Amino acid sequence: MESTVTNISLAPHDADDTQPALLFIPDISGFTRFMHENGVQYSRNLIADLLEIIIEANILNMEVCEIQGDAILFYKIGEAPAIDQIVSQCKQIFLDFQNYLRIMERDDILSSPKLSENKLTLKVVVHYGRISVTQIRDHIKLMGTDVILAHRLLKNSIEGSEYVLLTEGYLNTQDPEAVAQNFEWSQLKDGMNTYEHVGDIRYKYAFLTPLRLLVTDPEAEHTHKQYPNTFSLKDCIKAPAELVLRVIQNYRLKPKWMHRVKSARFDTKKVNRIGTNYFCEMEKGGSIEMQTLQSRVTPEKIEVIEKMANFKMFPNALIFYHLYQEEGGTQLTLEFHYSRVSVGDYFYDNFGRKQIKGFMKASLLQLKHLCEQLHQNRQK
Repeated sequence: MESTVTNISLAPHDADDTQPALLFIPDISGFTRFMHENGVQYSRNLIADLLEIIIEANILNMEVCEIQGDAILFYKIGEAPAIDQIVSQCKQIFLDFQNYLRIMERDDILSSPKLSENKLTLKVVVHYGRISVTQIRDHIKLMGTDVILAHRLLKNSIEGSEYVLLTEGYLNTQDPEAVAQNFEWSQLKDGMNTYEHVGDIRYKYAFLTPLRLLVTDPEAEHTHKQYPNTFSLKDCIKAPAELVLRVIQNYRLKPKWMHRVKSARFDTKKVNRIGTNYFCEMEKGGSIEMQTLQSRVTPEKIEVIEKMANFKMFPNALIFYHLYQEEGGTQLTLEFHYSRVSVGDYFYDNFGRKQIKGFMKASLLQLKHLCEQLHQNRQK
């Protein structure tokens, strides 16, 4: 039988235990400078939150092997994922990362220098080769020349700090035409570096910078003209804003007001921490994964921002809760933002948008009733 292996390095070697696998490494650019200029105490917390957001953006269901300072080594054993899946994964991680930074920058946490001046961003290395998975006590260790190669490629000659690098090892598993089509939003360029003991390594790369056009600006007026991919709902709740805020942030109460949610799962050790995820189990099966991005209190309003993680129809969707204290209650505005739709426009216009808007409308009404009932009980 004729071999189907397209890359000689992927062929199994005699008497070894290696397996074909995807190696996927997101790396935070600007990490060293950020640590140096802002000190360990603040940098540690922010970088930890950013790393958690990267891990939670894992829509390919890859395994996490290790976290090395500013980089995460993901791997997935088996056939190489299709190029459209790889591109979607890169977009998801980059947008989640940049959306979080934009929100944090608005809060002006750093006195000097500004968060934006540190230019934290992401680069991603994608490689496909053979690895050996070894258990060392309670830890998984990946071994093999392809693992070494993937790490080496983090140091390359690309002039830029936010890009995706695709090795020949991965590209040789894909149709060149499909690769080109999936990078119409950027420009694929050829690159090559020489590494000791490895030799010449050729790859293609594309800058992620064009995706910044999809990043949500939390300070901008969220009108339909400014953000076509958004809609909002408003209602007046006859209860204090601080009570409404506590209800929204209480994961245990999610089934009490989120439409058709029967239960909520979450890690009690991470409640209300930035990057915390909770899972809403739905009445008809399946679950919606949510992630807390921020809770912000100002004299003008209270704001909570959550992300619908791994929501297939609306990837990278954000939910903004704006609470305004008024005489006799709280004015609540609920906004739903998304960067793109994973299906066609016809399906979206006639099903997707109606479904998610119906879900949000029913949830807002149930939230109103719950908060007003709790407020009445407190006054008795």
